[in-house]
Amino acid sequence: MSELQDLVALIRADTPLIVIETRDEPGAVALFRQTLRHVWRAMYRWSITEGLRRIDLDREDEPDGAADVGTLLRTIRGAEQRGVYLLLDVHPYLEVAGTRRQLRDLLQRRDCLPHVIVLVGHRVQLPDELEAKAVRYAPRLPDQAALQRVVQDVASAYAAEHGGRRVEMDAEIVQRIVRNLQGLSLPDARRIARHLVFDDGVLGEGDLATLQKLRFELLNRSGHLHFEYDTARFGDVAGARRLKRWVEHRRRVFVEGDAPPGLDPPKGVLLLGVQGCGKSMLAKAIAGGFGVPLVRLDFGTLYNKYHGETEANLRAALASTEQLAPCVLWIDEIEKGLAASASGEDGGVSRRVLGYLLTWMAERRSKVFLVATANQVQELPAELLRKGRFDEIFFVDLPVAEVRREVFALHLASRGFDPGSFDLDALAAASDGFSGAEIEQAIVSALYAAHAADVPLGDFGLRAELRQTRPLSVVMREQVDGLREWAATRTVPAD
Repeated sequence: MSELQDLVALIRADTPLIVIETRDEPGAVALFRQTLRHVWRAMYRWSITEGLRRIDLDREDEPDGAADVGTLLRTIRGAEQRGVYLLLDVHPYLEVAGTRRQLRDLLQRRDCLPHVIVLVGHRVQLPDELEAKAVRYAPRLPDQAALQRVVQDVASAYAAEHGGRRVEMDAEIVQRIVRNLQGLSLPDARRIARHLVFDDGVLGEGDLATLQKLRFELLNRSGHLHFEYDTARFGDVAGARRLKRWVEHRRRVFVEGDAPPGLDPPKGVLLLGVQGCGKSMLAKAIAGGFGVPLVRLDFGTLYNKYHGETEANLRAALASTEQLAPCVLWIDEIEKGLAASASGEDGGVSRRVLGYLLTWMAERRSKVFLVATANQVQELPAELLRKGRFDEIFFVDLPVAEVRREVFALHLASRGFDPGSFDLDALAAASDGFSGAEIEQAIVSALYAAHAADVPLGDFGLRAELRQTRPLSVVMREQVDGLREWAATRTVPAD
């Protein structure tokens, strides 16, 4: 059924109480007015500032003076014809016991006609006795055709305000902009479209990054997500050849939905590995490989001392992520957020968080690709590791000599040095057991030493720093060897 048909069915069924949570209040009112073409009822809109107005006629009547909630409910109860009453932001007044009783009498049709009461607000929280009688209705977000019209209307408005000057538009870019506006309400989509168009009168490639930033800032109302503006290209990451090929094979299916029958879209990967070996960089590179935004979920900010708030925070964060789709969701060091799930030492909060996360992973239909990274595999709950939770579990090991050579070349080039002027093979051999992060820090330390001695950076200085450094594979040999041994038969090597 269509959105309009669903609403018409609720009205025809004389549903006593409908609750609509929306930021687009005018859109909700307009949707109810459309139902008049299919089912006639007297229709009213009420707010504390305007009182009660009839809106099913060609013109809106003057308010009848029912400005306070008590008078409003008495007016509805005494109405001589059944109607639909859209009450805007009335829920805060239901804290009063007498008001709740009045509304319950209306819903139970005590000495009144079978009216349909509709509560409209940004967030409508009802007392338990009213919640049991409510039907919550979620208006559908605009489709691609409606968003296309929004962009065209904004372009026309720009031309009207600039003496007929037409907006310069690339047809392909406009289609990508429209796709990225999906998940927004019409007012939010129009606001972003106006920002893009009225900035310079052009809709081009450069507007896509701006759109993603504006969209994230608009949707991240939970505050638990972080937008990663700089996603790495695969060329910026040394090694990980098998993982790069895996992502490349799935790019078209994930981004364009171009999958043959029977082929499920990719859902996510778990990256295990030794600390400092590039898991975070690979998470960014996966987003760059797919060509979609990267959003990081900070598990630490989810936890709240009040009962149920932590789970509510996770639900809000994941809902915001789905509205940003297509995107990559990155949960860094996931084991730290779920460490207490097995012991129950936090009163079962982590267990409930894990349960909701696993349910979301299994049931989501949005284009959200999950990348979870972890260092301590023994702290991960078994439910998370079982087959089917992730498409694949990749192990990011200490880099081999060829990859270490590539790491040196990348970091030297990023600092303005010509990698060809260094003996990369010798440096790779001297850095056996080093992670990528440790190699980068050795280069930084060598640069400081060369600057202090007022000499150019050379192979000698780099090798000297490598000799003075004890890598994690030496300092924590037992833990690193244990992790590598566990992963050898249980995971897929990233390289």
